[in-house]
Amino acid sequence: MSPTPLHFGVLLLPFYQLLDAVGPFDYLNNHSQAYLKMCGIPDEIVAKGPIIVWHFISSDLNPIQPTSGPPQHPTNTYADCPELDYLIVPGPDPATPLPEGCTAFLQNLIAKDTFKALLTVCTGSIVVAQCGILDGLSVCSNKMVLKIVAGAGLLNKNVKWVADKRWNIDGKVWSAAGVTAGIDLAAEFARVHFDPVVVTLVKDGTEYEPNPAQPDSFARILEGVSLS
Repeated sequence: MSPTPLHFGVLLLPFYQLLDAVGPFDYLNNHSQAYLKMCGIPDEIVAKGPIIVWHFISSDLNPIQPTSGPPQHPTNTYADCPELDYLIVPGPDPATPLPEGCTAFLQNLIAKDTFKALLTVCTGSIVVAQCGILDGLSVCSNKMVLKIVAGAGLLNKNVKWVADKRWNIDGKVWSAAGVTAGIDLAAEFARVHFDPVVVTLVKDGTEYEPNPAQPDSFARILEGVSLS
């Protein structure tokens, strides 16, 4: 029997960091049955992979310009997005206000019993924190940005910002620190959720050895900086 399809969303905010999104979703998609089959992997291993359905979400269907590359085309709006199991939020400018309707979309999503996890990458967590769904949780974000925002007295103190980890898991919230840490977060997600044979195959195929949450060599950036 085929596994139940997993519905992943990627939230497209204006001028989001392209690698924040592409790194995690491409790495995760490498585990999918469709990708494994395309690569000519034997059927008995393909069957161990998940079926993944991707949804790229914005306030409307107008193209969204990331930090580099061509404009990205949403497939769904907040209003017509199907039921999601997971949502990835790549980071835009941390001062970016959430688009109209986004706060309600995120609040409703995180409250659903059927929704399994929110994955934030880089400044995605700082922006998402605007709507209150990270209050009281331990969350990673881009350390250089945390240092700047804390120094300006603008840090959201309702969140327990993590200074010394590359990624962190707290309940439904999986958060990554700066940019490339999003791939490590995706790798940890795969390790926890996907078949180990497929996980090993993808690590070998991508020639990538994921970084652990700790020790984090970039923790030095926030030494002496108060985040509370």
